[in-house]
Parts: sequence; C-alpha cells; structure tokens
Amino acid sequence: MKVTRALQPFLPLCQRLLPDMRTLPGILNLSSLPSLPNLPGLPGLPGLPSRLAGLSLTLLKATALDLAILAGHLLLYPSGIAQERRATARPALPRAAGAEDPAQLPTKAPLPVVLLHGFIDNRSVFVLLRRSLAQHGRHRVESLNYSPLTCDIRTAAELLGRHVEEICERTGSAQVDVVGHSLGGLIARYYVQRLGGDGRVRTLVTLGTPHSGTRVAPLANAHPIVRQMRPGSELIEELSLPAPGCRTQFVSFWSDLDHLMDPLESACVDHPDLLVQNVRVTGIGHLALPVHPAVATGIRQALDTAPTGASAGARTDTQADGLTVA
Repeated sequence: MKVTRALQPFLPLCQRLLPDMRTLPGILNLSSLPSLPNLPGLPGLPGLPSRLAGLSLTLLKATALDLAILAGHLLLYPSGIAQERRATARPALPRAAGAEDPAQLPTKAPLPVVLLHGFIDNRSVFVLLRRSLAQHGRHRVESLNYSPLTCDIRTAAELLGRHVEEICERTGSAQVDVVGHSLGGLIARYYVQRLGGDGRVRTLVTLGTPHSGTRVAPLANAHPIVRQMRPGSELIEELSLPAPGCRTQFVSFWSDLDHLMDPLESACVDHPDLLVQNVRVTGIGHLALPVHPAVATGIRQALDTAPTGASAGARTDTQADGLTVA
C-alpha cells in the first residue's frame, strides 16, 4: 500500500525506538493489510503500550537534550550569520640584543584551531566549545562560515583550503588543527584527503560526520549536498580511494544515539591509509556533540596529542575507549 511504502524511510528510527518489532519490514512489504489484530509481526498489539513504556530512558533524555540545544541554538543563530572578524597577529615585543630571560622557559604555542559547522548552520554552534578551548590555552580559534547556498562539498573544501592558507600566513604557523561538526567534518576530510590539505592540517576532529554516508531524511535529496552525503555517492566513493602518505591524524567522535546517522557506524572513519581514532560517545545525540563539556574535554585531549614520528607512519584504524556522558 502507498501508506506503508511512505513509512519505509522512517523504519531505521522506528526499529531503534522499538527493537522488539524486528518483523515490521515484513508488514511494509505487504500488498494488502489484514485486520489489525492479525498483523504479522505485531501479534500482541494490545501490548504495544508496554513496549512504549519500556523505551530507553537514556534515549529520551538524549532527545530532550537535543531539543533544548536546538532551542538555544535558534536564539544564537543570528549572531553567527556574519563571518567573524579576523584577529591580527601580534608581533613579538622587542628585546635588547643578546638579552635573555633565564626565568622563562621556551614554550611552543598551540596550533590555531579552525572550527567548521554543519549543514544549514553557522559558527554560533561552537560558542561553548570555543570558550572551553580558550580556557585551556587555545586562544587562536577561528570559525569559518560557508554559504548555506553552497551546493558542492568540493567547492566548500576549496574555500576551507584558502582560509587555512590565510590563517597560516597571518599567524606564522605552518599547520592548524580542524574541528568539523557533521557536514563540516566531511568538507574538512575532502580538503585533507583529496586537495593536499594533509600538509597543513595536523589533526582533524570530526563530530557526527557521515564518513560513509547516511540514509536519513530521504525527502532532503532535493539538495545536492545531501545527495553527496548518501552512501555510494560519487563523493563518498572518492573518499574511499587510496590515500597513501596522508599525514593528518583523524579523530572521529560518533554517538550511539545520533538519529542523523544511518547506520550509526557511518560516523566512523574506515580507511586503510589513514591514521584514525574512532571514539564512541554514549548518552547524547547529534546536536549535543559540539556542545557537551565531556566531548569538549575529549576534543582538547585529541588536539593536545600530536602524532609522533613512530605512530605517524602506521596507518591503522584504532578504536578508542568509549565516552559516556549521560
């Protein structure tokens, strides 16, 4: 029936909410439906309320948190529409010839951090993460807004590349670290892996990024970028091509309650040529990844752990310990 075929795109979410209804796909494939009491796969329809009552409390809390974050983000959204003003590099204070301060040990300043937002979003999503990074010594943090009218991930990746070059020239730093949320992580990965950005990006942290593509929200296929984020798309296949010698360290945070990832593991980086650490986050949804303080701590740790010469040569996919935040 047309009604049941229309419900098929929402099946993964329904199965996640009601794991006992594994035979529901059999219903949607029927050409005709018998009376409700005899529905195959739903032998005890009167028992449905008990199944609903048994929904995961963690899932409900994560959904409520995502809704609260969405409401707050809608209030902040106007403040992030315009590009942020670029800070000018501060020249070093002059010092007398031959004069040295024996009390001051030589220190290496942290690399600049570039934040890249997700689909139909802007830099305001990183307000709390920026504050956390600044409180722990990361003062050179900049966000890049790409246009919501952008219709190609490759074009956005080229824009990111020009932005990174400008930052390096302005700050005198040879490299940067990048944190990308959702689509932003995919844009940054394309820059690193396909446009030679691995020479500029030391560490790329992705948050809920559909590295293998996601099947959620099929009605959004009208947008070209959404089509590029589908499993098997030309762009996703391009990212699966060999990338020998890629120097960037990848750290991917993925959540087991991320409703925008289908399957959930699509937010993991799976590539034999990349140095990868996939971190499973338990207890929060997609919108909370760039906001939650526990994830911010994990991001800081990832940025503070630079790949060493020994590990940089090993292109292995490692599974990090899980991060439970709720």
